[in-house]
Amino acid sequence: MAPEATRRPFPLRARGTVLLALLVAGAWAAWELELSWGDLTPNEGGVRVTKSFFQRALTPALASEASHVPEGTPPLLVLSLQAAWTTLIYAAASMSLALLLGLFLGFFASTAWWAGDPVGGRTRLGRTVAPLVYGATRVLIGLMRSVHEVIWAVLFLAAFGLTPLAAVIAIAIPYGGTLAKIFSEMIDEAPRGAALALRASGSSGLQVFGFGLLPAALPDMLAYSFYRFECALRSSAVLGFFGYATLGREIQQSFSSTNYGEVWTHLYVLMAIVIVFDLWSGKLRARLTA
Repeated sequence: MAPEATRRPFPLRARGTVLLALLVAGAWAAWELELSWGDLTPNEGGVRVTKSFFQRALTPALASEASHVPEGTPPLLVLSLQAAWTTLIYAAASMSLALLLGLFLGFFASTAWWAGDPVGGRTRLGRTVAPLVYGATRVLIGLMRSVHEVIWAVLFLAAFGLTPLAAVIAIAIPYGGTLAKIFSEMIDEAPRGAALALRASGSSGLQVFGFGLLPAALPDMLAYSFYRFECALRSSAVLGFFGYATLGREIQQSFSSTNYGEVWTHLYVLMAIVIVFDLWSGKLRARLTA
């Protein structure tokens, strides 16, 4: 009897197959949308605007470039720093609310508290009610993060007007949903040795979660939260295009007036905030996770 033929391994492993599928999907999407490099050819006016804009990148404005400045208007740099401070406040308020939502919903969106887990155990709750709560929470956070914060801002502006709370909630809802999803996955993937030991010693479910599972996932949760705060800074700036007193409003007003030097001043201030926060958060993460 002939020996069984040796099965050759598939040339692409799982990651390679996923990458190939993404490339094929991208090529199909480009064909469906009829994308062409010729679409990027600017007209004469576009070339002039683009050239004027980037020529000011190395010479940002240090004073207002407007032909008429109303009396009592703060200097440009002061105005930019005030808008940056407002941007930072909106981001901090939004992330504080998003973190509360993320931690609360992230717990119920994880399987760590019911699916044969040391927290929930195999009680009647774990067999019946818990899967329903888990499923409903996953659907809720999916809805929260599927709508962009700009869309939420449009809805809340129409409902409540140009109020700070509307802006904060508009950012907090999608960010809270995203944090809940990522937190739940980090909790589920955290090592469970300590949690199993606590459960075996008779600790309650809340104690097992708070002292066994959460500390193991906390470093990754903390690192991701800092990243999302950087995103919240940019989102807060974007909301300025709706009229909020953030850097986005200053950028929009300067750009519409073709004061490109002012635009670059505001952009550099925003970049500086992100860079400074990234350096500070990196040192803080290293200290907390040491």
